[in-house]
Amino acid sequence: MKCCRMTSTFQASVKMTSDYFSRSGCGVAGMGRETRSSYRRGISALRSRMAKSNDSVQVKEEKEDINLSLDANHHPQTDCATSELPASVKLEEEPKSSSKRLSPHQRKRGHLKVEYEQVDPKQEQWEPADWRRQLENIREMRKARDAPVDHMGAVKCYDSQATPEEMRYQVLVSLMLSSQTKDQVTSAAMQRLQAHGLTVATILNTDDDTLGRLIYPVGFWKTKVKYLKQCSAILQKEYGGDIPSSVEGLTGLPGVGPKMAHLAMDIAWKQVSGIGVDTHVHRISNRLGWTQDRTKNPEQTRQALEQWLPRELWSEINWLLVGFGQQLCLAISPLCATCLNQRCCPSAFITSLEKKPKLGSPRSSKSPQKHVGLDSSGPASSSHVREEKNKSPLISPSRKKTPKISLKEEEQHVTGPQLSTRSSRSKSKISAPND
Repeated sequence: MKCCRMTSTFQASVKMTSDYFSRSGCGVAGMGRETRSSYRRGISALRSRMAKSNDSVQVKEEKEDINLSLDANHHPQTDCATSELPASVKLEEEPKSSSKRLSPHQRKRGHLKVEYEQVDPKQEQWEPADWRRQLENIREMRKARDAPVDHMGAVKCYDSQATPEEMRYQVLVSLMLSSQTKDQVTSAAMQRLQAHGLTVATILNTDDDTLGRLIYPVGFWKTKVKYLKQCSAILQKEYGGDIPSSVEGLTGLPGVGPKMAHLAMDIAWKQVSGIGVDTHVHRISNRLGWTQDRTKNPEQTRQALEQWLPRELWSEINWLLVGFGQQLCLAISPLCATCLNQRCCPSAFITSLEKKPKLGSPRSSKSPQKHVGLDSSGPASSSHVREEKNKSPLISPSRKKTPKISLKEEEQHVTGPQLSTRSSRSKSKISAPND
């Protein structure tokens, strides 16, 4: 009975329908030789049949996995979802197929591997404190537009009746002449050039001496004569008499720097490419604290301003600060008492930060302790005072213990040689263009 129960249990577990197990018997031990051999053959056939069924199931599952992966790769929704993934998320490649077959529980599907890039947190953009209030006050002080730059700047120097090419060329010439020169001198030189004929062909046909007399006394007029001739030749040969329409092309011309290039793009081509920073904009920006660190030259100031100043203000800031520097925020002794920014300017009522007085000058705080006319033993004699005056005329005498010197005598004594040298230099400069 036990053998029969075990046989029926084994049949129910494996769900077999073989003829060998439908027979009733008392087990393998009670069978004959032929019966046992047929029983063993049936068992081996059953095992081989079960192995084949497992292999077919495995192959079928592999085919289904392949079809699913192909559908996922070519499905439009999956492509869209994959394309919208961030750059830091990357698909991990599936392992290459090997000759050894893996079981279903050993095979792994490809999954998303998230890689987090170490990115610094976004820093807040720096901007100076109270700059909007300072800008509005400068606009209020400049609303009359009566500074020299408003009437004699590069915007007013070209001929409005000229052709567009000639107008742009005249704007570039006025910017080249304005370097290290006041607007009044530049405007007068431009008027003489326009009366002579200010075109590329006219400048090329004009000799250097005549051109020097026309632009004199602008700063560095001899060098500017050479630059004007070289620049006009390049414009005639490469640009057909017009000026370049890019900052790179303009700065490639002789005598043209970044400030001139950005102003030429704004005035001539009506394109804002950058801030034109000259000595006024450079000085006032540092005084107002519009640069995070103190800058040393106008180009550094331009880069510092463009980092935080809104682009819509780039065209306005040049003429606004230039006129403000010409009238109120002077290089030496600025008029802080009449400035609306005296309460919000960090440099208000401070002497010029650009030019420090030399050691020993009347404005120097580190002047020598021994003044002229004083000695350790007592008042010096008049002969000793004269000797000290002759030795060091730049040291101011003490006002209390030395006799006062009249203004006329002091000018004759101190500035007499300087005036004579300047007059001789000016005569040589004036006679240079006529030679």
